[in-house]
Amino acid sequence: MSASPLHVLLPLALAAVTGCAAAPEPRPAPPAPAGDARPAADPARDRAAILAMQGEYEVDFDFAETVLLAEGYERRPAMRSGGNEVVIVVEDSPTRIVLQHILVSDGGHVTKHWRQDWEYEARARLEFSSDQTWTLRPLAPDATRGAWTQCVYEVSDAPRYCGTGRWNHRYGVATWTSDRSWRPLPRREYTKRDDYNALNVENRHTIVPGGWTHEQDNTKVVRAADGATVRTLAREFGFNDYRRTREVDFGPTYAYWQATSAFWERVRDEWQRRAARHGGLRLAMEVDGMALIVPLFEEAERIQAGGALDEARIVSLFDDHVVAPDAEE
Repeated sequence: MSASPLHVLLPLALAAVTGCAAAPEPRPAPPAPAGDARPAADPARDRAAILAMQGEYEVDFDFAETVLLAEGYERRPAMRSGGNEVVIVVEDSPTRIVLQHILVSDGGHVTKHWRQDWEYEARARLEFSSDQTWTLRPLAPDATRGAWTQCVYEVSDAPRYCGTGRWNHRYGVATWTSDRSWRPLPRREYTKRDDYNALNVENRHTIVPGGWTHEQDNTKVVRAADGATVRTLAREFGFNDYRRTREVDFGPTYAYWQATSAFWERVRDEWQRRAARHGGLRLAMEVDGMALIVPLFEEAERIQAGGALDEARIVSLFDDHVVAPDAEE
């Protein structure tokens, strides 16, 4: 079954959102700094930069708290890790590019990782609005003119965050910088701590010789269930370094994706349909997401072993764990 991308479903979703009296207003474009004109739009060069992120990489992940903002808060140890990761182009059209990340261990074990969707002059995006909840919000045309919206998704293809910004090619390298947006705790933290529950983040992607980098300016925040900020703990700098390699056997990743891509396309389709239908979604499960991650990964393994796609099983899993943003507990 072919996917129905969110941008295809947006007209109906936006009609529902904007037709509701309680719907949020489109976000205005941030004012440009005095004397600093925004870079001219160059969609062809932008697309080339996004597509340059595909390939085979050794990756270092490095996160360190920098500025401490709360009285009595003690800096946590830096977190460093790494892996071997391939980035595969799943969808490529003039205004939309989808990149899937897949990890492989030295022993050949494959793990589907995060996904990034890029849309040119997007009309709306999913935003992390409160605990376990994302809301589909319209974007003001001035904010997205010449800009790309990147949305990042979990290993289960559940939403994490979106950001909007322009690619800058003026200095001989391609760099994209997002606006600030909210996201839930990253996986590296929510299994280890419970003293904060949201990140306010600005992202930067840069295409460099031999690969690309992902910088994150993170602020760790305690938010109330309705999204109000209660306490700000610390700032954190994240740096993910993707370096091209020919020293790793990525054959298992391609075999996995060839066998399971139709299944994951159907999963993406289910997420997108439900978000568009309800103007967002809420995850009715523990914050670790394992209630959905485990059975979806098991289904992928079954299909990789030769099993048939079970449409009813996918729908049933979503019925159990993915609900409308305003659904009762």
